Amino acid sequence: MRHVLSALVILALIISCAPREKTYRKSSVIMDTVVTITVVAHSREGADSAIDAAFGEIRRIEKLLSFWTGDSEIAAIYHNAGVRGVKVSAETREVIERSIDISEQTGGAFDPTVGPLMRLWDFHEKKMPTEEEITKNIGLVDYKQMEIDRENSTAFLKVKGMSFDTGGIAKGYAVDRAVDVLKAEGIESGLVAIAGDIRGFGPKTWKIGIRDPRPENPEDGVMATVKLKDKAISTSGDYERSFTKDGVFYHHILDPKTGLPARGTWSVSVIADKAVLTDGFSTGVFVIGPYNGFKLLGELGMEGVIVAEGGKVLATPGLEGVVEFKK
Repeated sequence: MRHVLSALVILALIISCAPREKTYRKSSVIMDTVVTITVVAHSREGADSAIDAAFGEIRRIEKLLSFWTGDSEIAAIYHNAGVRGVKVSAETREVIERSIDISEQTGGAFDPTVGPLMRLWDFHEKKMPTEEEITKNIGLVDYKQMEIDRENSTAFLKVKGMSFDTGGIAKGYAVDRAVDVLKAEGIESGLVAIAGDIRGFGPKTWKIGIRDPRPENPEDGVMATVKLKDKAISTSGDYERSFTKDGVFYHHILDPKTGLPARGTWSVSVIADKAVLTDGFSTGVFVIGPYNGFKLLGELGMEGVIVAEGGKVLATPGLEGVVEFKK
């Protein structure tokens, strides 16, 4: 009995002397946006080391997938479109394959080859394309023209002038890779946010706000909060890049079939296991429209909150008790 009591005393001392875990947070500008990583760790040193490793992984992914980086693999695919296949890394191939899968499941509403149409718009200068420009470029938009050779790990766009823009999925993929790195560094609970693409992992529940696409009070622009535990969430909204011209509102989420902003939806938030999925599907569902998009989420077993044009809110049944809407 004396030995048992001694062991219990020793165990109690070990527990009481062990450093308590705290929450640490760091931000950096990567992928042309603010990246914020929050971790639960025993020390600032351990947290910083893990977060910096995750930042490094995001920068590595950016170099592979950025269309605007001249030496990226995605840029090489564009420059060799209609000419030859390009050798790509396993990561780039995975992102391309994921993109094509999401394109298939959304009936082309999400299409990573929409770049030729996107480049016709300038939302900063409030410039929109002519009908002739859209007609000339819309034939260059077709994800089915991307050919993957898994054996040789090459990617080939069959038509010259086409481009494969990973902007609609790359941030989500980078979030997932950062989570993998944090786990490998010994972090058991954390949150990675790259702009509107967010993923939490571990036992901690994180409270995430969903932005109101048409807030009455701009200073309080949150319409709901989500309890996020071991899940990812991405939001696509028409407020992110937009302008009004001649009384007509234009935004950056284009319908690949028309080259014009998708209508009928104000915002879409999708919740799933991986950020690479929530990133792509939030865009695809936005383009599909609120009611057909809501149906698709149910078929895919994903959760989501959709704000239709006019302000009607649709929330999947599985979010009961997870999402709290402001009154």
